[in-house]
Amino acid sequence: MAIIRPFNALRPRADQASEVASVPYDVVNTEEARALAANNPLSFLHVSRPEIDMPDGIDLHSDPVYRKAVENFDKLIKDCPLVTEESPSIYLYRLIMGDYEQIGVVACCSIDEYDQNLIRKHERTRRDKEDDRTRHMLVLRAQTGPVFLTYRSKRDIDTMAMETTMANAIFDFTAADGIQHTVWRVPDPVRFVHAFREVPFLYIADGHHRAASAARARAELKEQSFGHTGDEEYNFFLAVVFPDDQVQILPYNRAVRDLHGRSTSEFLEALKKRFDVEEEGSETPEHRGQWGMYLAGRWYTLSLRPDAASPQGIVASLDVSILQDLVLDPLLGIKDVRTDKRIDFIGGVRGTKELKRLVDEGKAAVAFSLYPTTMADLLSVSDAGETMPPKSTWFEPKLRDGLLIHKI
Repeated sequence: MAIIRPFNALRPRADQASEVASVPYDVVNTEEARALAANNPLSFLHVSRPEIDMPDGIDLHSDPVYRKAVENFDKLIKDCPLVTEESPSIYLYRLIMGDYEQIGVVACCSIDEYDQNLIRKHERTRRDKEDDRTRHMLVLRAQTGPVFLTYRSKRDIDTMAMETTMANAIFDFTAADGIQHTVWRVPDPVRFVHAFREVPFLYIADGHHRAASAARARAELKEQSFGHTGDEEYNFFLAVVFPDDQVQILPYNRAVRDLHGRSTSEFLEALKKRFDVEEEGSETPEHRGQWGMYLAGRWYTLSLRPDAASPQGIVASLDVSILQDLVLDPLLGIKDVRTDKRIDFIGGVRGTKELKRLVDEGKAAVAFSLYPTTMADLLSVSDAGETMPPKSTWFEPKLRDGLLIHKI
């Protein structure tokens, strides 16, 4: 069963929600965050990326930065002000991007279930990123951005969600990027709590570092606690839970800075030993087992040769794995995409125009567009207890930080 728990959200008033809500802390760098928060003292980026209010070049993980996060958080609570719900609540969060719409349940989920793998993962986390968000949670005593979870959809939950959206929303605004964010407070949260007891597993779609950091923060607070009961707020983490049939995964494309000592013609010849290479190809793959490649001002389509050995296993058969195992590693010398500075990753929302621009401007020698990983792939890998290659999925649209905060 999946445990979801109502919580007393700390949140802005409706008329200030659009000013407070910010993009996730980890999708922007310091310069981008500073630009987004410019002339907006209510932007939650002042809390999630507090270095934007400090001198350039400061160590992002130094004590003054975390002290600034606390100072900015306290100031936002007072000046905005942020208010705390009088009673524990569950919410619905709808995202609309163009013609695409998804509705998730906002609640707190069990760190015990996370530890027991009832909340399943598909990604390895980096210790340095965990260290940062764990400390951020501990100094604020709050989880300020949700983990994006999914589950195999159930009709009764969909029906309850649609009924709830007939009422007036507490937040409804369109952000500068054109994405509409609407939040409803559920009048009878117990119905959703009971319905999720019939859901066997939850799956992390996006936010592995937030979840891992919440687990580490819980361990530290438990150690400090006198009379720990397991019911304390730090035993739960903030999440938005979407049905799998509403979740949109975009491709996570690649651009490589050089051809590892090969000329363009030598690289193409090496590719043809593994792939059928179609000149004047498509910018975007039409199906799984096909890749777009932009090289020397021309798009190509790559398809595995019929005589190529079929990859074995769930992870090895993913398009992102095949590209790594047959091209990036053996032909371009990229062994570890986590650490190699010669490769860049471009979220699918930026489109193939960005791939073309990088190559045309000489910032990359070759770029690859991928067919997106599917939700079925993600669930299968998670159920098998395996790990997807880094940068396999790009979820869009993104949830906003600072709208609903869980105090721990």
